[in-house]
Amino acid sequence: MSEPYVKKLSTILLDSVTDKDPLVQEQVCSALCALGESQPEETLSACEEHLRQHEKLAHPYRTMVLRAMETIVSNHISELGKDVTRAIILLASSEMTKVKDLVSDWQQAASSVLVAVGKRFVGMVMEEMLGKFQPGVLPHCFVVQTLANLSVFNVFGMVPFLTSVLSTMLPMLGMAKHDSMRVVFCCALQRFSESTLEYLANLDQAPDPTVRKDTFASDISSAYDTLFHHWLQSREAKLRLAVVEALGPMSHLLPSEKLEEQLPKLLPGVLALYKKHAETSHVSKSLGQILEAAVSVGSRTLEVQLDSLLAALHAQICVPVETSSPLVTSNQKEVLRCFTVLACCSPERLLAFLLPKLDTSNERTRVGTLQVLRHIINSAAAQMEVKKPFILSSMRLPLLDPNSKVKRAVVQVISAMAHHGYLEQPGGEAMLEYIVQQCALPPEAQHQKPSGEEEPPADSVRDISVSTLYLVSTTVDRMSDVLWPHLLQFLTPVRFTGALTPLCRSLVHLAQKRQEAAAEAPLIQYDANVTLPSPYAIATRLLTVSSSPYLGGGRGAASLCLLNVLHRDIHPSLGQRWATTIALLLEHLEEHTAKTLSQKEWEEKLLVFLRDSLAVVSDNTWICQLSLEMCKQLPCYNGTPQEKNFLYKCVGTTLGAASSKDVVRKLLQELLETARYQEEAEREGLACCFGICAISHLDDTLAQLEDFVRSDVFRKSIGIFNIFKDRSDNDVDRVKGTLILCYGHVAAQAPRELVLARAESDILRNMFQCFSTKDPGLQLCLVQSMCMVCQAICSSAQAGSFHFTRKAELVAQMMDFIKAEPPDSLRTPIRKKAMLACTHLVSLEPELEEQVQSDIIHSCLHSIMAVPPEPEGEGGPQEFLYLDTMHTLEDLLRSILRRNMTPQGLQLMVEHLSPWIKSPRGYERVRALGLSACLLQFFLEHLHVSALVPFHNLGLLVGLFSPRCADLWPATRQEAVSCVYSLLYLQLGYEGFSRDYRDDVAERLLTLKDGLVHPDPAILFHACHSIAQIIAKRLPPDQLINLLLTLFESLGDPDKNCSRAATVMINCLLKERGSMLLEKVPEIMSVLRSRLQETREEHVLQSAQHSVYVLASQHCVAVVTSLLGSPLPFDSHTCSLWRALAVEPGLSAQVLGLLLEKMSRDVPFKESRAFLLSSAPDRVATLLPLAATCALHEVMSAPASGPAVTELYPQLFAGLLLRVSCTVGVQLPRNLQAKERRAGSSALASRTLDPCSTAVDALRAVLLRGGSEDVVQRVELEGGWELLSTSAGHEDGVARLASAMAKFAGPRLPLVMKALLGAQSSVYEAQRVTSTAFLAELLTSNVVNDLMLLESLLDNLAARQKDPCASVRRLVLRGLANLASGSPDKVRAHGPQLLTAMISGLDDGDGPHSLVALEAMAGLAKLLGLVEPEDLRAVLLHTAIRIRPFFDSEKMEFRSVSIRLFGHLNKACHGACEDVFLEQVVGGLVPLLLHLRDPQASVAAACRFALRMCGPNLECEELADVFQKHLQDGRGLHFGEFLNAACKHLMCYFPDLLGRLVSTSLFYFKSSWEDVRAAAPMLTGFLVLHVEPQQQSQVDLEQLTAALQLLLKDPAPKVRVKAAETLGRLVKFA
Repeated sequence: MSEPYVKKLSTILLDSVTDKDPLVQEQVCSALCALGESQPEETLSACEEHLRQHEKLAHPYRTMVLRAMETIVSNHISELGKDVTRAIILLASSEMTKVKDLVSDWQQAASSVLVAVGKRFVGMVMEEMLGKFQPGVLPHCFVVQTLANLSVFNVFGMVPFLTSVLSTMLPMLGMAKHDSMRVVFCCALQRFSESTLEYLANLDQAPDPTVRKDTFASDISSAYDTLFHHWLQSREAKLRLAVVEALGPMSHLLPSEKLEEQLPKLLPGVLALYKKHAETSHVSKSLGQILEAAVSVGSRTLEVQLDSLLAALHAQICVPVETSSPLVTSNQKEVLRCFTVLACCSPERLLAFLLPKLDTSNERTRVGTLQVLRHIINSAAAQMEVKKPFILSSMRLPLLDPNSKVKRAVVQVISAMAHHGYLEQPGGEAMLEYIVQQCALPPEAQHQKPSGEEEPPADSVRDISVSTLYLVSTTVDRMSDVLWPHLLQFLTPVRFTGALTPLCRSLVHLAQKRQEAAAEAPLIQYDANVTLPSPYAIATRLLTVSSSPYLGGGRGAASLCLLNVLHRDIHPSLGQRWATTIALLLEHLEEHTAKTLSQKEWEEKLLVFLRDSLAVVSDNTWICQLSLEMCKQLPCYNGTPQEKNFLYKCVGTTLGAASSKDVVRKLLQELLETARYQEEAEREGLACCFGICAISHLDDTLAQLEDFVRSDVFRKSIGIFNIFKDRSDNDVDRVKGTLILCYGHVAAQAPRELVLARAESDILRNMFQCFSTKDPGLQLCLVQSMCMVCQAICSSAQAGSFHFTRKAELVAQMMDFIKAEPPDSLRTPIRKKAMLACTHLVSLEPELEEQVQSDIIHSCLHSIMAVPPEPEGEGGPQEFLYLDTMHTLEDLLRSILRRNMTPQGLQLMVEHLSPWIKSPRGYERVRALGLSACLLQFFLEHLHVSALVPFHNLGLLVGLFSPRCADLWPATRQEAVSCVYSLLYLQLGYEGFSRDYRDDVAERLLTLKDGLVHPDPAILFHACHSIAQIIAKRLPPDQLINLLLTLFESLGDPDKNCSRAATVMINCLLKERGSMLLEKVPEIMSVLRSRLQETREEHVLQSAQHSVYVLASQHCVAVVTSLLGSPLPFDSHTCSLWRALAVEPGLSAQVLGLLLEKMSRDVPFKESRAFLLSSAPDRVATLLPLAATCALHEVMSAPASGPAVTELYPQLFAGLLLRVSCTVGVQLPRNLQAKERRAGSSALASRTLDPCSTAVDALRAVLLRGGSEDVVQRVELEGGWELLSTSAGHEDGVARLASAMAKFAGPRLPLVMKALLGAQSSVYEAQRVTSTAFLAELLTSNVVNDLMLLESLLDNLAARQKDPCASVRRLVLRGLANLASGSPDKVRAHGPQLLTAMISGLDDGDGPHSLVALEAMAGLAKLLGLVEPEDLRAVLLHTAIRIRPFFDSEKMEFRSVSIRLFGHLNKACHGACEDVFLEQVVGGLVPLLLHLRDPQASVAAACRFALRMCGPNLECEELADVFQKHLQDGRGLHFGEFLNAACKHLMCYFPDLLGRLVSTSLFYFKSSWEDVRAAAPMLTGFLVLHVEPQQQSQVDLEQLTAALQLLLKDPAPKVRVKAAETLGRLVKFA
């Protein structure tokens, strides 16, 4: 049967090869290949017969079959017999030549079959091919192509046939008239030539070692004549390329004389193709082969062609290379190969051609020439050895080319030169300098593109130069003596600054290498290298550039490393010290980045390093020489102000260490004479230099400044400036400003004990001369220097005894500077510096007059407080300047306050700040409050009370600050609290308490302060109320009236928040004092009635709430009745008044009881007569319960209602929950619906009125106010509140509420249950459903057992099993099943009762998809593991049989629950599975395996669980392990891999089940889900794959094959794919 069956399977598959889906076609071919793996000859025969019998089968499908045949042949060539092989050859030959027209895919597939067969049966294939390759008859082009491919794939088998093939083919060349046929002949000749060359190169392995090159010479020569002399002239580009590709390998087989004879024609002919073709890589490759052939025969003709060859090749190399074009790149590689051939045979001629090309200015020519030059330097090193000087001299002009592409090419040439010894020749130094110049290019230069040019996008000139320099320094040993010490010359010139980092790194490596070779020898021999920079120049240069350590790719670290290496050459004494200090500096750089490094701190570290080094050297001559070098290098840094500034500091440090006063004064004079005063950074640097120098040479520094002022140079410079009228004032002021800065820095740096004596006489005297200037720059210098002088005076130990005679004059001048600044902007630090000077001046003697102090405060506040802040996100330097200025203002005000530490002094400050505290502009208020808090804290910290005196203005101050606790700006609120906090402690201080005393009441303010950041008004005013309480407790009685009067004034504050805060504080104070509150009630109520109609201000509403509370305390029923009569929905005022009734617990309880009664007494909704007859009734809410529900919500939303809600918690909870159940889907009365629509359009309503939502909100309020916040949060988190108000989700919402109650409100449940049990017999079905759902969910928690409610709850639920409502019956089953999770230990005791209820539910008669039955299955799944085994055994089989139909239910829930229950049944039977139940397990295997591909994830997950549970009952450990390994929850499933493993073990241990499993899977071939339909044949295929062939009798192969054949026509491609795959596996039964 095997052969006919394989044929049948093959036929079925071959009939399906015409499927429209590519994936199915591919799988059909794969299945054919699978058949071929087992029965190659039979499968090939079937394919061959199919193609013969279906002559009209379209060629795309024939192609697929042929490709499958090729695969089978290739894999099983050794197993094929000659008969089958002959048939295949005949078929493939026929398919290939059936039509004369080219159908490339089809004919190529047939050709590939022949080539595959020819790998073993080359003789048979050649016999067939030669039969179609007859002399005098032009063959089919694919016959020729097949011969060509055979020669490649079977060289040793094919080459012996080539003589006859060529002899037959050569006459055909003249017969070929079509270019396509000629192309085929050219390709064949190319392949034949390549195969022959490979054969000749491996003669030692060849079957016939006697074959010689001249065997083919004659035929190749004849073919050459046709190709070159006739076909190469064709107009068809494809043919010309084919010809030239063939000529390359053919040239190696031509006779030497013929090649020599043809070269004068051949080479020009090939070169001419460059002009005819855009893609020339094939031309270049062939040309290279021809040149190699010519060189190998020692051709003399090549010399004659050399010029034209070089010109053509050079033109090719100059074509710009596009990185995205592999063809152009490949062409250039082939062209360079040609240049290598020419360089080896004619180096002189090649260089004579190339080097003049370097002088051209054309970019492409120069770049291409340099590319060739680099290549031949590397590839023809021996031939170029004697040409080095010549090549070096020719690089002169390319070194000057500014083009980036040329530069990159030059760098690459120099890199090649370095590796081959060129740079050791004369002229090599210029190459090195060029590399360093390119390293010095700025990094951004690589992004700048000259017009019309494209710069290199990657590997920029600088990057490649840096890389080249380092590689040459570190990897080319012969370059060490060339680079050292020559590279040192490039350290100091400014033009090489950008190259410092790579230079230093290379020099460090070279120096370390020399140190290893000769440890004690000096690194630099100045005798032999007079052009090298001196040690002083090197040290100065490297130290200066280190001040910007991260520029240039990290030149700071590189420079310091080089300094460390050169320590012996800098000075012999520095080695040991630098080894330690430089390491610390490098470590500091590693710990930071350019963003995190503090420039000031880093420069200070470098100056300490310099100072330390000078101390170690301790050689005045050396130090003076270093200082001279530093001064000499100053002009070099004119373009880098920051580095020049640092170098000035270095000069000052070095001069400070010099002991020669003459040198110091001389150099200081030179600095003053040569400074560039127009540069701000240089002026600052020069001043720093003088300041640092003054540390050691104060007298000399001051004397030199004095001499300069009096000198002719100073006057001369001023006179010169006067010539330029429009510039004279500015330039003179800059010189003056620099001198003033010098004086300031001298005062700041000089020893403090020496400054006082010279402050007025030497320093200030010269500065006072410039106070009349209007130049902003000079003013800034003046105030900056004045700050430094004043700070120096104040920090002196003798400052207390210093009498500053010109103090008032100086303060007045500072005020003039401040007043001259614009009040609306802050652009210069003049204000800050002037205030800082005043701060220091105030503390000096004599004391300023009160009026002067007042003017200072007023002027400084007006100068800074009104400056508008920078826009959000645009702070930058201006924001930092403003903050610094504010801090300086704080210091100044503290300095003034320190002089008058009394309540009057404090009042003076607050009076100045008061307008700003009440400003309508928020930024002015926050600044004023910040200053106030700062001053009060300062006053408190420095308070000294010698006697118990009253703080008489406390009430006024507290009244000013306390309303600001509700300011719109959070920062203002916090600062206001700080002010009140400080004031209360000031009062305690005046009462006699010690400074470290901490008052519990006052400390509460700090807690409140943190909460004031929150923008919620409710939180803010609650905090204000607390603050008022604190104030009331600590305020003396005599201050209360002042405080209240001040607060009443604040009611009209333009900031409404502050006005409201004042109201809150007034009410709180009145409440705390009691008597005042009673007297003001009538008046407040009167104001309420008038204001409610006129305004909506918050403080008015608060007064109204208070009044309603008073009224309701006396007339509760009347107030409630009146308010219930208000129109629905309640407006905002009515809601607020309801909330006011919750102030006092007793009143709240009375109000809530009344409202609950009114809500429950009336019917919840009305039904029309139409409703009684309609399936979709309309329910309309009744007004009174609706209004009562709204009122309940409003009352309970007030925090104070908590105690009353707690008292009535069970009644409120049950009543509102049942109210919710009765309002789901209930509509508003028609009049309210119309009102809602009008209100919605006019936006008058405070909220949308909905009966159900209102009840839900009220229920939430009960829980919140009743202490069940956790319940609310849990239900909120689970989305329960939204579910409660929807018809579809109401039950789930009730369940989530019950669960939360059981977890967080257990003690309240007995009374709540008692209140709800009455609803079990309610006439309203909705109330019965809701109460049952709530009670059922309670059983999920053990709390009912703990509260001894379990038995009564079970009895109550059991009594509802016969309820007419299906939802109630379903919920009863859910509740009974919940006992498994809530009280599992009680399940055994109630097992029979519970199982009986569930089995009854399975048989509920509501319908085939009864939700009661679904609930029963879910409940059984929970209970199975907990009941007694005897109880379970009685229902096990019945349950399994009853749920089996649900496995394939159309509804996802039924499939998922029934399958999961099946898993639980198996789990319950582990170790005690009876045969009858085992039969059910086996029967469920196929559905479970296939539903793993169920479109619903929950069903697939249930199948995973069920299979894991089935595993142990099947008593096959390996199969159970597979289920456990692959089917874990949460793990991805590779279905094919799993199914394969499962079927393997099933067939290994249960081979007898094959027939049953296959027949069951056949049922799913017609499944409505395509994934399951695709899995069914897949399961069948794997079962067949792993079963022993002798089990075939179990399977009805005819039925199975027919079913699979039918599946091949399934509309889903994935199903057809799996069907084809399974058909391929059925070969096992063949």
